[in-house]
Amino acid sequence: MRLYYIGKPRDPHLNEVAGEFVKRASRYGRVEMREIHPQRIDLWGRHPAARKILLDPSGKQMDSVEFARTIANAEMTGRDLIFVVGGADGLPSAWASKADMLISLSRMTLPHELARAVLAEQIYRAFATLRGHPYPR
Repeated sequence: MRLYYIGKPRDPHLNEVAGEFVKRASRYGRVEMREIHPQRIDLWGRHPAARKILLDPSGKQMDSVEFARTIANAEMTGRDLIFVVGGADGLPSAWASKADMLISLSRMTLPHELARAVLAEQIYRAFATLRGHPYPR
């Protein structure tokens, strides 16, 4: 599982929060977090078999249980997941039509740094839920 974030965060503290949840999630499987530049990466060429899930305000809204089912499905099928959070200007317009899924973390607008932390926490929560860990009470 890879979490790609476009651009550099303005608030390093929120990036540290995201990093902490990625570290926790890594107990359950390989989870990586990287900052990318969209002009320098071809996600579809680099990860042809992975399921690309992009965060977009117009995407599907899920609760934590449904999100955990998405993670469980990927584990059962052995398919890698790629999550992409846009930067201050969002995602490249051509990417949405090529994505396997668009999801929205909230109907509210979130700063992209906060979206990083929320996504990382939800990934950890999904793994903990699936493994019966008491975290997601």
